Amino acid sequence: MGKDEINSSALVPIVIPSYEPDDRLITLLNALNGKDMGPVIIVNDGSSEEYDHIFEQAEALIKERGGRLISYRPNRGKGRALKTAFEYIRDNMPGALGCVTADSDGQHTPGCISEIISSLKEHPDDLILGVREFNKKEIPWKSWFGNTITIKVFAYVSGMKVSDTQSGLRGIPFKFMTELIDCKGERFEYETMMLLECAGRYGLTEIPIKTVYDSKENHQTHFDPFKDSIRIYRILGRKFIKFVFASLSSFIIDILLFHLFVLCFKEAFPLLFVSIATVGARVISAVYNYLINYKFVFRSRASKGASLTKYALLAIIQMCLSAGIVSLIVFLLPVINETVIKCIVDTLLFLVSYTVQQKLVFSSKEK
Repeated sequence: MGKDEINSSALVPIVIPSYEPDDRLITLLNALNGKDMGPVIIVNDGSSEEYDHIFEQAEALIKERGGRLISYRPNRGKGRALKTAFEYIRDNMPGALGCVTADSDGQHTPGCISEIISSLKEHPDDLILGVREFNKKEIPWKSWFGNTITIKVFAYVSGMKVSDTQSGLRGIPFKFMTELIDCKGERFEYETMMLLECAGRYGLTEIPIKTVYDSKENHQTHFDPFKDSIRIYRILGRKFIKFVFASLSSFIIDILLFHLFVLCFKEAFPLLFVSIATVGARVISAVYNYLINYKFVFRSRASKGASLTKYALLAIIQMCLSAGIVSLIVFLLPVINETVIKCIVDTLLFLVSYTVQQKLVFSSKEK
């Protein structure tokens, strides 16, 4: 039996995290059963007792196709619900190709879920993302605003372009799914963390899906635009802060080594000690900066030789640009203090350098 035949018949369970659902969950399950799709793993994420009757109906429906209802209290968040389902699949369905996650509020149709399953079978090593078309006139403003801003920030921080960072409809390869069990994040920020973990390690395949909302004005969601956005941006900011830390620590090392080398070589080389101290300190601090970016910031799997060469070239270009741009501005605008100009120019080059290192220097994507 060939690989394509194995994938076409592979087990792909459907994971549905659910918190205080309505009848749309039952409608979805009936539709999935009607299309012979499943098994379905539902996680009741701490819903109150008044929703027990819905979960009883849901359990009866998913049992028909080998599904499982997992319940606990209190509410722990969408991220924890997904991890709970992933643990169940890992321990009880080791032959699964992966899984597909979907929401319980009717946004994801059986047709779209089926497309994600098919795509996962075609690309078993990729994260499959169901992406919505964000038309401001047709979707709730919270979804439009949150995704529009997050997409831009995510692209800068991760170096990976994603059309819909908050989509809950995803196909996840089994290996990646097991790795995500230990991934940080307990609530909505977990889905953003999943994308960050994917960047540079797994391929990403986007599948256009329908955007289904009962009402643009009254669509019900458990996503808190303030609290959950803070959690998401805290996750995104963490990586950039690591880059800032690496740069600042490199600067401190450079200054300390410069001072040490001046003390060591001042008497022995009275005409060259400044140059020796400058070059020696810069080389050591640059090697340190390269290593900490490689291992700690970008967690790169790229060739060390190739990435080091690119890093050195980038450092030379950045130094030349800084000197050239500052000199030009000082010449054109002599009334502005040179130090102020250098601070502004180097800050802009620093931000550009992050993107270049992310996409070109430390990228481990295979071309």
